Amino acid sequence: MWKVPVTQKPDQCLGEWIDREALAEAMIPLIGQLYRNNNVVSSIYGRSLINRSVISILKAHRFARHRQTDETELSVHETFPLLKAMSELKLGAASVDLGKLANKFKQEGNGRTAEQFVREELADVVGQQNASARKGTDVVLYGFGRIGRLLARILIEKTGGGDGLRLRAIVVRKGAENDLVKRASLLRRDSVHGPFDGTITIDEANNTITANGNLIQVIYAKSPSEVDYTQYGIDNALIVDNTGVWRDADGLGQHLACPGAARVILTAPGKGALKNIVHGINHGDITADDKIISAASCTTNAIVPVLKAINDQYGIVNGHVETVHSFTNDQNLIDNFHKGSRRGRAAPLNMVITETGAATAAAKALPVLKGKLTGNAIRVPTPNVSMAILNLNLEKATTRDEINEYLRQTAMHSELHKQIDYVASQEVVSTDFVGSRHAGVVDAEATIANDNRVVLYVWYDNEFGYSCQVVRVMEDMAGVNPPAFPR
Repeated sequence: MWKVPVTQKPDQCLGEWIDREALAEAMIPLIGQLYRNNNVVSSIYGRSLINRSVISILKAHRFARHRQTDETELSVHETFPLLKAMSELKLGAASVDLGKLANKFKQEGNGRTAEQFVREELADVVGQQNASARKGTDVVLYGFGRIGRLLARILIEKTGGGDGLRLRAIVVRKGAENDLVKRASLLRRDSVHGPFDGTITIDEANNTITANGNLIQVIYAKSPSEVDYTQYGIDNALIVDNTGVWRDADGLGQHLACPGAARVILTAPGKGALKNIVHGINHGDITADDKIISAASCTTNAIVPVLKAINDQYGIVNGHVETVHSFTNDQNLIDNFHKGSRRGRAAPLNMVITETGAATAAAKALPVLKGKLTGNAIRVPTPNVSMAILNLNLEKATTRDEINEYLRQTAMHSELHKQIDYVASQEVVSTDFVGSRHAGVVDAEATIANDNRVVLYVWYDNEFGYSCQVVRVMEDMAGVNPPAFPR
């Protein structure tokens, strides 16, 4: 019988694991102190390290083997010295990717110590602790459904020292006498995304929810005209409309008439002249004069970054986008009347062909695509995670390996690294992408290429991944984005 050669002894493997565990454990307080005291957000190739466990930190290092230029596994022995050096430099607000920093140190260290390298690489924020001009921005979530509650989780997670986005209130219609208890329970427990990571308490006398130290006022109102945010100490607030009731400037403009409100973001495709913003693509179009913008749709956010990357390199002649989308609250649980075609049929039992405006909306964020794409959608009996199939005709011929490698490099090193992720496994399925913070994940094993025709499969968490994109747009609109390193 053929036997696998043993190159390590069991005690050696376990000993190395324990050593890595100890270093990862030592990283946790450093990551936390940098976050809370310096507003420094640490990550590894886009995987946040804030409030993560030892195992999560080690998994982030393991993941990075696909992102290193030499594809070796990133070691905590490489990242810990850099993190330690960062903790001693009184840094100002920054976003630091330890994976990329370690890789750059490996490639360009040139004999410098970790301390010397970090000091030079992060020179712009060294010694800038508490010197930042950043000011916290009040945020109100108007509507508290699937997206609203996930936005709340992300905002609470990112509170840090409190000078970024501050969730101050949610506005809902009162549904029952025990409404506050039910709202808090839905924030605490989620059938798809699991339990809330922290503590939640309620004060029924004052209609507040306190989540990880964030005091959130629950305001009951049937329309924006009933709300005065200044009564709750909220001013110059960013209102995030999650209801989808209003899609144009006139309807959403009702929020701006509320005392204490300053700007509005819609978490759905906007109509009329509203700017539809896909972060990573056209967020630079946001100006100080913009009072109302749209964060587009989950599908638009998933496909546009990949389409831009492909168009930049190969040129898109035309194509078709087919979305395989999880069912949503807009559909019926069982057969019943619905004003939309086919959507009245039971969502958990049927695949339902329906329309999508994503192909048309893509051109709003990326005008070069205008008139080049068609689109359709199939709703399927899963509660979350969707897939976009991009069937494209290109100006340049390519191969499967070439286009996959290009997209892998784009996911690693381009300005779209927060939007595009990449996976190369024959075993992944939809539930593996629940909680993905990227707008979309290219499935390399499914890629088809034949001369100038290519078919790409892009997974996306249509709830959480989209919510992360919305928060990025919010940070841009509020002007609370810190500088990112390495450059």
